[in-house]
Amino acid sequence: MMRRRTTLLASCTALALALGATACGGGPVSAGGGDKSLDGQTITVAGVWSGSEQKNFQKVLDAFTEKTGAKTRFVSTGDNVSTVIGSKIEGGKAPEVVMVPQVGVLQQFAKQGWLEPLSKKAGAAVDADYASVWKNYGSVDGTLYGLYFKAAHKSTVWYSPEALDRAGVEPPTTYDAMLKAGHTVSDSGLAAFSVAGQDGWTLTDWFENIYLSQAGPEKYDALATHRIKWTDPTVVEALTTLGKLFKDKQLMAGGQKGALNTDFPGSVEKVFGPEPQAGMVYEGDFVAGVAKDQFGRKIGENANFFPFPAVAGGKAPVVSGGDAAVVLKDGKNQKAAMRFLEYLTTPEASAVWAGAGGFLSPNKKLDLAAYGDDVTRETAKSLVAAGDSVRFDMSDQAPAAFGGTKGAGEWKILQDFLRNPSDPKGTAAELESAAAKAYKG
Repeated sequence: MMRRRTTLLASCTALALALGATACGGGPVSAGGGDKSLDGQTITVAGVWSGSEQKNFQKVLDAFTEKTGAKTRFVSTGDNVSTVIGSKIEGGKAPEVVMVPQVGVLQQFAKQGWLEPLSKKAGAAVDADYASVWKNYGSVDGTLYGLYFKAAHKSTVWYSPEALDRAGVEPPTTYDAMLKAGHTVSDSGLAAFSVAGQDGWTLTDWFENIYLSQAGPEKYDALATHRIKWTDPTVVEALTTLGKLFKDKQLMAGGQKGALNTDFPGSVEKVFGPEPQAGMVYEGDFVAGVAKDQFGRKIGENANFFPFPAVAGGKAPVVSGGDAAVVLKDGKNQKAAMRFLEYLTTPEASAVWAGAGGFLSPNKKLDLAAYGDDVTRETAKSLVAAGDSVRFDMSDQAPAAFGGTKGAGEWKILQDFLRNPSDPKGTAAELESAAAKAYKG
């Protein structure tokens, strides 16, 4: 579930252009031949992905095997990457490579001495082919440890064109208009939104888009680094705005209880599956991969998106994130692991997943033609064009105990807020208490 997140303070123009685009051809690109110098060697790669994302990443692993002869094994960690990897290291079963979905977790791993610095070859590729912000987020105290292979555009609201057409609704450009349009969709027979409340990270994404638009980038940066408290009035205001959706049972498929029992893949199924229950689902560009691979939707035709709309007179937000590949010191085959990271720096590696869908690369050298449809192509274009204006998602920058742990911290508190959104001030106080404890730790 790629989830996640980085903030692009870039124009949504490219995204808006994508709204009318239709799907076109494209497919996986083979890695081709290679020197097979890693024959007989095996590396284990751990990451959060499951379902179609795991399936598509496996294509990248297979391409590496084809190129080098090295065997690969993928292990899904679930959301609690920090806890799972820590226990594997303690048990002497550390994987060679981890795909880390949070900046805070990467920093934690580096400070605990778990990570191997990237090779000069990998570092040179990052310098040449990536905006410097990606290097900054992959570095700790000036040392580059992480390669951002997969990015996500997290300001996309996906919808069924059939559902919106039936309701006579056009893609909205403001948050209030989106809720109003949602009521119209609901009146036509489908719930407006499918909300993945069972996965707390999706709720942080809802909050962050609202906060970035409503409070602005300077406040966003300050809150992301805990230079202002979560009890700041801007936080209470953003929670109040989010609460307009959460407390409106007409807008959410199954109401609050239904949302809390829906995980991310399930939220996509409720819009694009065989028995639709909602017209729209908010999440990142990777929704397209699930809609395409699991439910046979054609992106740009019977599955499309509109940019997350502006809130309270602010600018439309653009939030994105990424998964960074790191090499663990305790892995048994570091040479092959570093070769794998060097491979991931190449446009060749990114093209494998780009053709399969549900993927964006921050690599400037990847030909946009590698993407399988025009919607994704325009989204990728806007990501790369943002350059150094990219900022990571707020919860990804936080310590894992606050921003990246299932059943705890921000994830759990926002789930509680979904269950009962009547007290934004109280929720803000809970968030501040959890953040203060995590940042001190």
